[in-house]
Amino acid sequence: MNRLVIIGNGFDLAHGLPTSYKHLIDDFWKNLEEYYNYDLVKRIIYFNTNDRDFRDYYCYDLKNYDDFIKRMTKNFNDFKLNFDRKKIEVNDNKGISLFHFKNQFFKILCEKSIENWVDIENTYYDILKERAKGSFVKNNYPWDVEQLNEEFEQVKNLLEIYLNKKVINNYNLDFTKNHDIDWNRIYNALKPISLFSNEENVLKEFINFDDVNKVKEHFKKERNEEIVNNLYFLNFNYTPIAKIYSDLLGKDDRIESTINFIHGEINNTKENRINFGFGDEMDDDYKIIENINDNEYLKNFKSFQYLQNSNYSSLLNYIDSDKFQVVIMGHSCGLSDRTLLNTIFEHNNCRSIKVYYHQWEDKETHEIKDNYTEINQNISRHFNKKKLMREKIVNKTLCKPLPQIQLPKK
Repeated sequence: MNRLVIIGNGFDLAHGLPTSYKHLIDDFWKNLEEYYNYDLVKRIIYFNTNDRDFRDYYCYDLKNYDDFIKRMTKNFNDFKLNFDRKKIEVNDNKGISLFHFKNQFFKILCEKSIENWVDIENTYYDILKERAKGSFVKNNYPWDVEQLNEEFEQVKNLLEIYLNKKVINNYNLDFTKNHDIDWNRIYNALKPISLFSNEENVLKEFINFDDVNKVKEHFKKERNEEIVNNLYFLNFNYTPIAKIYSDLLGKDDRIESTINFIHGEINNTKENRINFGFGDEMDDDYKIIENINDNEYLKNFKSFQYLQNSNYSSLLNYIDSDKFQVVIMGHSCGLSDRTLLNTIFEHNNCRSIKVYYHQWEDKETHEIKDNYTEINQNISRHFNKKKLMREKIVNKTLCKPLPQIQLPKK
């Protein structure tokens, strides 16, 4: 049986890479003066670098955005500054601006203390719905949708700068040649359903009798002849980590491995630029947005961005071709990808959904915790037929934590 592996940001995090939104935003404030050298950042914030006292005291050696606000709140009187906490604006006693946000969407993200990329997409959609309904209570975003889309694009471009500078150029991604890194634990988990994968209890991962027989028949054929096992990576990340595994697995004559950068690939602006937006057309409020005769409201819906290349049609061809098992590695299965994930999960060829969950030790209680249930709760929101969901999700006793390794810096 084919295997479709859904790769999310947790997969890169499992390699010790700082790819969460919290990593980006903390790095931004920690290295504020460095980022301000980019013209893009000058369109996101205004930072008066000529005022040495303000720069050295308020903007040097920051830990994060909260640290910046704490310094302003605690000490602005000592420096005779005017600090507007609501607008996050700082002026000197002559009314000269020292700091303010130009990008109001970015300001909202900073104020919300957002940690995950899916929460940015959800915030964007919340503001979009507020504009459509004429209600501005929750986020208090002041500008029109065209300005919102422009500011959203700036955040997207900031992400690309960060990934290039602090991840791609900063870590040794040629890790398969490093014998000190136990990357084989992840490699083995990615192998297709096969006699040669050494998976225990794989037949128990399917509830349907016909599916079990199909896997048994596949194993029987493998004993007698050389069969190619099909593996399809649906990669939601922009980094090359998943491709490294896909290419390595594809070197095995028994494995045909394909990777689909469904949300774009970093530094590939011509053929597969970063697709960052919202993808829940099943939401009750989507119809309200769709009925507004203004295409700016639809600009960052992923379905329209999928039409820019053949990635989505490639996925459809794969899931239509034969029965498959879904394996989820590092993807939260949040609502921002609901339309696409519903297409996969409720497809008749999708026979089983297996989750590799994140496991950690609570720092205070030392209790071992995991997000297995949370991921499955998220998965359930992509099903219209809940009975089908319960039949397809593999129970926790047959699932495992996603292995964690640490890639070295260059």
